[in-house]
Amino acid sequence: MTVLGDIISGVRDDLQSRRREVPLSAITARAAAAEPVRPFDLSADFGVIAEVKRKSPSRGDLARIPDPGTLAGLYAAGGARAISVLTEARRFNGSLADLDSVRASVDIPVLRKDFMVDEYQFHEARAHGADIVLLIVAALDPIQLGDFHALATELGMTALVETHNREELEIAAALGAELIGVNTRNLKDLSVDTDRFAPLADLAPAGCTLVAESGVAGAAEVTKYADAGADLVLVGEALVTGGRPQAAVDEYTALGREQRSLSAS
Repeated sequence: MTVLGDIISGVRDDLQSRRREVPLSAITARAAAAEPVRPFDLSADFGVIAEVKRKSPSRGDLARIPDPGTLAGLYAAGGARAISVLTEARRFNGSLADLDSVRASVDIPVLRKDFMVDEYQFHEARAHGADIVLLIVAALDPIQLGDFHALATELGMTALVETHNREELEIAAALGAELIGVNTRNLKDLSVDTDRFAPLADLAPAGCTLVAESGVAGAAEVTKYADAGADLVLVGEALVTGGRPQAAVDEYTALGREQRSLSAS
């Protein structure tokens, strides 16, 4: 089984436990009663999606993060465009409680970052205040991807459609995705190659908002991604381990905007 397949298997098992506690009818009712979605402005200048990330399959434990809401507040103060919250438990040590904490602490859009493989999870995301959800092309067949994209839209959320290669990018384009992520991590061996971004960015459909995912260790990668056409960078590990989350978000935002301006001139 691949790394992705193993993660998804665990996600499905954990989902069944939650579904037994809160059936679909109840979670859809909670979603309907949730506060309205905070729109994610896709036309804004270069920005950072700052991530609450305790652990990863490739690096193990990263940070304790006793109060995700406080960390999210620092990200927001630094100018983050959105906060990404990992809610997968087994490999990332995340939870829906983390999502609740972040939602209660910031007014900017919040991304539920998880492996979305079931209708239930979308209503669950909305019930817990998510404004954006992640759709990983590699994890879904085309029919599922289309259905889930439509469901996210119906619930008012923005879908970040994640791709890793040309074929997946073409699928995202055919879907009409407005927010497309290019993840430079290889899902087979979890290696990262930031050079993968630029060739795929060149193939992205005109008018989409492009997110560079994985590989940001610091300012150099932010500049590199912005120069290659990224409108946003999603950063987790560098922020939770760097000791200066607010300042780093502010710095990365300014660097990306400067580079985009230079690239356009």
